[in-house]
Amino acid sequence: QKILEKYHDLFGLQWEGVIGNMCASSQAKWEQLLTSCSAFLFCGMERFMSHVLLDWLVAMNIPKCRLMILLDLVRSQQSYQRITNSDTHKSCLRIALERPTETAMLLSLTGVGSIMALQWYTSLEENAERLESLFENLLSFGKTTGQTVRVLQK
Repeated sequence: QKILEKYHDLFGLQWEGVIGNMCASSQAKWEQLLTSCSAFLFCGMERFMSHVLLDWLVAMNIPKCRLMILLDLVRSQQSYQRITNSDTHKSCLRIALERPTETAMLLSLTGVGSIMALQWYTSLEENAERLESLFENLLSFGKTTGQTVRVLQK
């Protein structure tokens, strides 16, 4: 929340979304946000694809979304229990489609122009640092997404 407030004036356009952990977003809310955005940021627990329905996502057409940033793969005791319970009802193939590379491929096929995503599990603190660096480089310094990813890699 603090990072969003700090860079709010640099967004330029309307910022819309769901912030906090008060409730889980409905599939209708995911669809509304994804189909109307030019950039999409997900900061959340576990895998992004564990929050959306696969059948619903692959049927979407979201070419207006030029950039998707997935700061997911954060694990806590509660999120691990939730995902473990959820995964017991999924096939091995379905779980494999939730991995970072497969997620990027699926999002690309739906029309997303550019995807920044993590490859391994991390902590909330590390993701907050990544988000700060992303916003600083993209919004304050005006770097390209490629230049920003390079900064994060170092």
